[in-house]
Amino acid sequence: MTDAAITASTPLGNAHQAALPKDHPADPWLWCIALPLLFGSLATIRLAIPSAPYFDEVHYLPAAREILAIWGDGGAYTNREHPLLGKELLALGIYLFGDNPLGWRIFPLIAGIAAVGACMRAMWHASHDRFAVIAFGILLATGFHLFIHARIAMLDIFMAAFLSIAAWQFAAAIRQPERGRLRLALTGIAIGCALGSKWNAVPLAMVPGITFFAARLSAGRRRLFTSTRGIPVPGVSLAEAFVWLGAVPLIVYALTFAPGYWLGDQFHASPLTEFGLIGLHREILSLQQQVLAPHSYMSTWPQWVLNTRGIWYLYEFTDGAQRGVLLIGNPLTMLIGLPALAWCLVNGLYQRNCAKMAMVIGYAVTLGLWLIAPKPVQFYYHYLLPSMFLLGALALTLSDIHSSQRYRWVSYTALTASALVFALFFPILSAAELEGPMSFAKWAVIEGWR
Repeated sequence: MTDAAITASTPLGNAHQAALPKDHPADPWLWCIALPLLFGSLATIRLAIPSAPYFDEVHYLPAAREILAIWGDGGAYTNREHPLLGKELLALGIYLFGDNPLGWRIFPLIAGIAAVGACMRAMWHASHDRFAVIAFGILLATGFHLFIHARIAMLDIFMAAFLSIAAWQFAAAIRQPERGRLRLALTGIAIGCALGSKWNAVPLAMVPGITFFAARLSAGRRRLFTSTRGIPVPGVSLAEAFVWLGAVPLIVYALTFAPGYWLGDQFHASPLTEFGLIGLHREILSLQQQVLAPHSYMSTWPQWVLNTRGIWYLYEFTDGAQRGVLLIGNPLTMLIGLPALAWCLVNGLYQRNCAKMAMVIGYAVTLGLWLIAPKPVQFYYHYLLPSMFLLGALALTLSDIHSSQRYRWVSYTALTASALVFALFFPILSAAELEGPMSFAKWAVIEGWR
């Protein structure tokens, strides 16, 4: 008998074996590159169609052109109800690629690719679950929301991308505390950029800071604000975390308004130079709360949750054919994601699983905003962020199923079915050529999708 065998057969040897670190799953970083790139390659199909602005592009593209006019005779400050960063990125696309469909939509496409990749990395650092990471990428890519918004010049995709990057960096700071300070700084920068894209990011932007405070408070440190020991990021004090997760986002957010000081002409001064940053925000808040006339596509949060009210971003004869773009969620995953969310709540509390609870909290925070927001007219695109957390909960639930040899086939079936539903709806997600004016009936099988 060898010395190793003798050692292993003794009580001391058994204790030694138990003390050895468990096998860690390999980082699926190749999947985190391949799936976003595959998503991007599909999103480029007919990216330049329609060749004219459609849906809310008619609001954001003129605002982007005005930003470019700063270097000419001066541009007007339009679309004041939203921050500037998203429109600045649209302006950059126009500057680099021209005032054409590619220039309008290239940066939303890049943001969509980044959102898929960052969400997968966040899932990896939060769970170290290879199957959940890969499943999350597939579900996001085939979930409709990100795909449609990666192909249109709107602000939501920028907000989603920066929030995804913030989630990635914050989860990585907790998982890799030796680089926690850098990761927290990047988290703060990304949060500031998300806020600078769209105000819908506000509730989620507060979560990292609250999480850090709650974790450090639970650690029971005597010097709560100055101690660098304990969870969630050893080596970083609560006071320092406040800088990275509180002050830095606000500074970055304020900097995104810098070009606004030059917006204006000889007849109208920039509201930033006239009222200052705080005065401008009073105007933004009032515009956000204004009572709009009822809209045919307005909807409520129960309709979002059940996926019963969509929006036709496009349905007309354009570019030589009848074409359409319908914003709904994937009819399969939006519904099976609901019991998955409930599973993550129950199982996450029972097992103290942080990844599962993060999905539940993220969903509750992002959807809860619209239950209390003083915005009288709401639309289904506000469900973009909640849908991403819903799909994250579904990915973790499918991973639990995958761990069971008997029911492993269920997890593969769900992912395959999600891809097949995506393929079925692809013509009206990508503005494909349709047969005629009544073609919408093939997909709009319920009244709320018409």
